[in-house]
Order: sequence, then C-alpha cells, then structure tokens
Amino acid sequence: MSNVKNTTDVEDLIKRCEQLESQNAQLMAELNWFKEQLKLSRHRQFGSSSERTDSEQQQISLFNEVEAEALAPLAEPTIEKITYERRKKRRSREVTLENLPVETIEYRLSEEEQVCSCCGGSLHEMSTEERQELKIIPAQVKVVKHVRYVYSCRRCEQEEIHTPIVTAPMPAPVLKKSLVSPSAMAYLMTQKYVNGMPLYRQEQHFAHLGVNLSRQNMANWILYGAHQWLSLLYTRMHHYLLLQEVLCADETSLQVLHEPGREAQTTSYMWLYRTGREGPPIVLYDYQQTRAGEHPRQFLSGFKGFLTVDGYSGYHKVEGVTLACCWAHSRRKFTEALKVLPDKKKRSGKTVADEGLEYCNQLFAIEQQLKDLTNEERYEERLKRSQPVLDAFLAWLHKQSPNVLPKSALGQAINYCLNQWDKLIGFMLDGRLELDNNRSERTIKSFVLGRKNFLFSNTPRGAQASAIVYSIVETAKENGLNPFTYLNYLFEILPNVDTKDVQALDQLLPWSETLPELCRVTK
Repeated sequence: MSNVKNTTDVEDLIKRCEQLESQNAQLMAELNWFKEQLKLSRHRQFGSSSERTDSEQQQISLFNEVEAEALAPLAEPTIEKITYERRKKRRSREVTLENLPVETIEYRLSEEEQVCSCCGGSLHEMSTEERQELKIIPAQVKVVKHVRYVYSCRRCEQEEIHTPIVTAPMPAPVLKKSLVSPSAMAYLMTQKYVNGMPLYRQEQHFAHLGVNLSRQNMANWILYGAHQWLSLLYTRMHHYLLLQEVLCADETSLQVLHEPGREAQTTSYMWLYRTGREGPPIVLYDYQQTRAGEHPRQFLSGFKGFLTVDGYSGYHKVEGVTLACCWAHSRRKFTEALKVLPDKKKRSGKTVADEGLEYCNQLFAIEQQLKDLTNEERYEERLKRSQPVLDAFLAWLHKQSPNVLPKSALGQAINYCLNQWDKLIGFMLDGRLELDNNRSERTIKSFVLGRKNFLFSNTPRGAQASAIVYSIVETAKENGLNPFTYLNYLFEILPNVDTKDVQALDQLLPWSETLPELCRVTK
C-alpha cells in the first residue's frame, strides 16, 4: 500500500515540476517581451529614427549642426591641363542665385574727387569691384482701397428722361464685407499649413507689424476660403484621382476637441491618398472620426487599380483593387528586432534578425538599380533578379517560424511577412508599382509636422478645412508651384469665374498648363 502511495506522490511531483517549468517558460517569455518593448520604447524616445544598420555612418549632432556645416569644405572645381587651362565651372553660389532678381547699387567718385593725388590730372574708370549679398524683404501690411466710379448721363438728368447708370467693373472680393484680401488669405494658409505657424503666433506676428488681427477672424477666413473656394478644386482633384491606375494610401491620428457625441481625448484620423510615380501628382487628405476600413472604401469608390499601403487590414475593405504591401514596414520590423538585441560587440556572428534584414536590403538594392528603367523593363528585371530573392526569403521564413517566440520582436517580424506575403509580392505584378509606401509617408509627414505645432483641431469643420488646404498646397508643391503665389492666384480668380463650369475649374488645377508662370517655382 505504501508503495502505491509513494508512486502516486512521485507522479504528482513530476506533474507539478512540469507544470512549474511550463509556467516558468511562459513567464520568461513574457519578461523577455516586456524587456524588448522597454528597449524599443527607449530607442524610439532617445535613439535615432534612421533604419540604417551601418554602425560607421556619420551623424551630425543637432547641436553642432551650424559648426559642422560651416566647417565642411566645399570641393573646388578641378582644372584639367592639356595645352590650355579650361575655364572654371560656375560656383554653386552663382548657380543658386541666378534666378533671383538683382538690385544693383553703384558707388562712384564725384567729379570733384576724380582728380589724381599725384599729378592733379583727371581720373578715368579702370575697372570695377563687386560683391554680392542676399537682401531679405520682410512681410509688410498695407491697406488697398478699391474705389469704383458710377456714371450717369447729364442730358438725361436735365431732360428728366430715364437715366442709365453705368458702374465701372471691379473684381469680386474673396469674402464680401471683410478686410481679407486674396493675398492675406493665401498668406495665412501658407504660414499655417506650409510653414507650420499656428494662428496664435501669426496673431503675434501681425501685432509686431502694427496690425491687430484676432486669431478668431483669421480662423474664420481660413474656414471660408477652404470650404467656399478650395473645396471646388478638391472635388475635381478627387475626380481625377479615381481615374488613375496606381495609388498610395496612409493614415495618421488627429485630435479634434469638439466632435458631437465624443470626448475631447478621442482619437480621430487624417487619411492620405495620392498618386504613384506616374500621372499628375495628386495629394488628397480626408478627415474621418475613426480608422474603420469603411472610410477608404467610400473615398476610393470607383477606383480600379493597384493600391500601395501598409499592413493595416482596414484597406482590405476597398473593393475592386489589388493591394501591394510596403516592404519598408517589413524591413522596419527586422530593424526593431535587431535593436532589442545586445550590442554587436557582445554578439557572436550573424543573428537570425540580421539574415532577415539582409533579404529585405537585397530587394531595396535591386530597386535602386532599376529606378531609371521603363516600367516594362523594370517588370522584366524584377522577374529575373527579385523573384529568386523572394523565393529564398519565403523558404527562410517558413524555416525560422517554428523556432521563434511569436510575441518576440523577431517572431512578429517573421509572422508579419508570412501573413502579408500575398500582398508583399504585389509589386511584382506591374513595373509602375514601388517596393515601399515611402511616397505616402513622406507626404503625410507635412501634416504630422504641422500637427506638432497646432496640436489639435477645434471642430470637425476645422479638421475638414485643414484636409482641404493641405491637399491643395501639397499637390501644388508636388507640381512645382509656389504655394503662396498659387493660392493668391486662386483667390483672385475663383470669385470671378463660373464655379459650375468644370472646364474653368480644371484650368486652375495645380498641374494645369494654363497657370501663369508666376505660380511656378523657378528652377
């Protein structure tokens, strides 16, 4: 009887040990996961945001930027000697200044001073000495008074005949019964949405110029200009966006304080949709209260083509499109897996994360070599050069998947690639597609930088106005336009054209060839 009891006790102890070992392994996995998250969090907060893995890359300190740039030597143009000396190439400074207007100030001696101090004879002009400097003309504010005259017939007045009244024509204002002019509205929008200057700082800026403009008035002007005038072009741009065959999309968070039925701390979203490497550059922002996939489905309704996105599942609801996932996100996850590992000095040999990152880097290296090819040539070269890398990478992913913890940084990187594989290889379908979605990320960065300055929108109407203005100015920049001069031109023309005439509106779009040269940036 005692033997049976002893055997039972041993079995219970064995089971208990196995249970404790399992719990210990689970707790260790969770501990490692928390350590990885802590290390990643610290790196995001204090480390470099670059994904480059070359430890010897030179970095310029933020605080030493002026000294580093000032001390960096400029390469002197070389002079090749054969039987004569070639003329030196124009210096970069001359090339930079060649398109700027020039104001010339001449310094001459008076006739009384043009006397030789040696013999008393008259002096003549032998040569000149020149120096160039940049002159900055700061913003100034002045009042423009529009006065138009009204005419009547004196004879008809004397003979008491019906008197015709003739009024001289005058352009319509951008906002009736208001002080705002086209240039003022364009300036406010440029300062806020291009230069990231919030309205309270603009209020202070105008006060220094001797003008008391309240931020409430400026906000109302921007809202009116966006919804009354710029929204007309936004609608036309949306129409042409849906006609393209390759688009990119992304989204970022936004806080709107006064949304009906929602708390001020609730997160809203600004969605971005833009064209790819072909077609007229079109950039559209769309404010929505949530991150639901219903929003891109509605916004892109009618679009049939390729859509380059990140791994967010909300884009799966867009109907009739072929999704192509961003390889930069895949590479980023392997980079994060490397960041949670010990220093290279403490590591021995190449790690699994290094191997995964190397596959991604091979694809990017190939793309760099194919950037100057035609779409058809790029498609053929990808089949020859990128397809073998993809096949080897997929086999490597299947081999490594059972050997990593799913919740670890490396496990998440591997599982992300496997789960998104059918969309990651989407770029192989067409030479017009790009390997990553960096085009969208670069564009949405303008909004992210602006958000750091104005932090939030007050109302949904304000968020919608921001989406409209950002769409116009970012598309203008993509098409080589000066945002201020372009907005000024729009606010001068739009109040004076038939806004129901789509052909008239199309002539004002940022890629229109009928725009005046003053709207374009001189290169």
